[in-house]
Order: sequence, then structure tokens, then C-alpha cells
Amino acid sequence: MDELVVRTEVYADPEAVYEFLLDFPGYARYSKYLDDVRTIEGDGGPGTRYALRFAWWKVTYTAHSRVTGVEPPERIDWEITKDIDAGGCWRVTPTEPEPGSDGNESGDPACEVALEVEFDPGSASPDALDLPRLVSFDWVVKKAVPLIRTEAERVVQRAVRDLEGSTRNVDLDVYVDSEQI
Repeated sequence: MDELVVRTEVYADPEAVYEFLLDFPGYARYSKYLDDVRTIEGDGGPGTRYALRFAWWKVTYTAHSRVTGVEPPERIDWEITKDIDAGGCWRVTPTEPEPGSDGNESGDPACEVALEVEFDPGSASPDALDLPRLVSFDWVVKKAVPLIRTEAERVVQRAVRDLEGSTRNVDLDVYVDSEQI
């Protein structure tokens, strides 16, 4: 399994951050390639299923995900339920901010937010995509997988902006255990 973790500090109440991240349909506002997230079933808790419609280049794809567990206000686990072996979680860990740190002049509540993703690119199903003629599935995977890191970083940065209510330079700590990302 390949792994990607993007984490940063957010200057907001951990409970509010958790509730914000539980809103999967809102993720479409943060990603360049995620057009829509539709709730299929559930209220955000375990068992909730979503359809995530992605569009990139000449390819559109709808991923199906399911919330597999929650530990309010610290963790939301999810998995992709068809076409690829993938899953991950959001972690929210309360921290003690240093007063005067970038973006947190008043020492307001803070937390570390981490988006953790694990996936097996080799498990991707070639039947999942309706590709243009003369375009191979392997070529699409080779071009699309490296976008995962950029998109994860973009999602975290944009979510921080909305959580804090302003734009700042967001320092990201990125861990990658993959030869493809």
C-alpha cells in the first residue's frame, strides 16, 4: 500500500474542525478535480455512503466511499468501496498554540489536522473508466497518481482558509511512502 499524509496546524476549536471535516459533500469546494459529492445514504456517521464525481483531462469517474468509523472529535475513517483498494482518515489532535504564532495572534484554540490516505495503485480496475480510443489505462494511472499529493495539499490548505476565516501561508508537513507520488 502506498501512503500519503498531509498535516498542518489549524487555529480553530477541534470540535468545530471535526464537524467541518465530517461534511464530505463540502469537499468539492476544495479540490480542483472533485466536481461533486453526493450523499447516497446516511448522516455522516459510520455506514454513510458517498458518490464522489471526479473530472480530469478527458476522464470522469465516480468513486464510491463509505465512512467506516468515527471517534468524535478526533477521527473520521473512510474507504473507497469499488474499483481500487483505498482508504484513509482525517485526524484532529488538540494542540497548545504558541501566542503570536503565524495566524494565531490571540492564542485561540488550535489543533493539528492530518489527512491520511492509503491506496494500492495496482488494484485499480481498468474497467472503471471509459477511456478515449488509443488511451491506455496504464497511461492514465501513470499521469493521475502523482496528482494525489497536489490535490491532498490543496484540499488541506483550502479547508484551513475556511476554518480560520482568512488566508495565510499554511505550512504543510507531507509524508509520502510511494514511488509513484
